[in-house]
Amino acid sequence: MDRRIDLETTVNASADDVWKLWTTSEGMKAFLVEEAHIDLEPGGPYEVYFDKTAPEGSRGSEGCRILSYLPNEMLSFSWNAPPTIPALRQLGPCTWVVVRFISQGDKKTQVKITHLGIMEGSEWDKYLEYFTNAWPMVLKACKKHFAVE
Repeated sequence: MDRRIDLETTVNASADDVWKLWTTSEGMKAFLVEEAHIDLEPGGPYEVYFDKTAPEGSRGSEGCRILSYLPNEMLSFSWNAPPTIPALRQLGPCTWVVVRFISQGDKKTQVKITHLGIMEGSEWDKYLEYFTNAWPMVLKACKKHFAVE
């Protein structure tokens, strides 16, 4: 069974601006998290810290890495489980996410998220449910960041 999450939204920004938001520490901090450590190179860290005061290993995507990218088009990175699912969190990054940036003109970009590698089992069911709820919030924050006032 192909267990994956597929979501998309369109934001009011160029693909270049949306790319910078997702591929730099400063960009992530601007729209989503308190702290981030992103080094845009294959194998580079893709760590976003949702709670920088939490104990080490429970702050966010510690240990996640950039897998590949095409500038202004696609970014893929490994992903871990939230601390609320400790059996999977202990595995470290065990799934991956692909984010695509599709220009719809100068000031519109479609952002597509595909989260892959979600396995079977009760803990994985919790994982799937968690990210089925979490990724829409990420896309909403991205869209809000570029909202036309």
